Amino acid sequence: MHDRSATTSRRSTSATWAGSTATPPTCGSTPPAELARRYVELLGGASAVVALAGRYMRENDLRFAATLLNHAVFADPGDSAARGLLAQVYTRLGHGAENATWRNFYLTGAQELTGSPSKPAAGTISPDLLSALTAEQVFDSLAIRVNGPGAWNERFAIDWHLTDTGEHHRTTMSNGALIHERNPRGNGADLTLRLTKERLMSLITGDTGGDGLAHDGDLTVLRRLTAVLEQPTPDFAIVTP
Repeated sequence: MHDRSATTSRRSTSATWAGSTATPPTCGSTPPAELARRYVELLGGASAVVALAGRYMRENDLRFAATLLNHAVFADPGDSAARGLLAQVYTRLGHGAENATWRNFYLTGAQELTGSPSKPAAGTISPDLLSALTAEQVFDSLAIRVNGPGAWNERFAIDWHLTDTGEHHRTTMSNGALIHERNPRGNGADLTLRLTKERLMSLITGDTGGDGLAHDGDLTVLRRLTAVLEQPTPDFAIVTP
């Protein structure tokens, strides 16, 4: 007998990989800002969009009001009327949200629209959070910080021996990407480091110097790695282009 639920599940998984909805219009869709400008034009201009959004707010249809105003803000980020009204919508949605994550999204968006997001305090990464990360997660966090174009011509491999956990990892830089491998076979690394997991954690919090690291090979490879890592920007915009 054909398992329809299993087929639906597989289709849902495929949709997740293909895109948010996996329908033809979402494949290579128009960029958000350009899409917003066209919607605003079709609706009669920014003033008309703001007026429509106000009507839906009065009808308590806050989500659709937010959709309209989001287009207005993306079409013209300097439109104070659209920004102010969207901030009101997000504030109301935030105050009514039971889900803490959604509430934070809404209220942070409102704060961005009325000013600028507050800058996170430096050094606020919890030691408990860092200690809970696996080595694989640490290497993933380094990989997403690589400036691909800047690292395009780099070619090197680093072996990481974690002396307190007995783990062995290799990271290979090539074609602008940092690839991680656990328990690699063979030699061939340009640099081999022997360090504790705690010392590894310090690398992602800014202490990327090679002082005190037991190693074999060319220690300048570590500096070449850190030279192509970009610093995260935690105060990036979330509701404006």
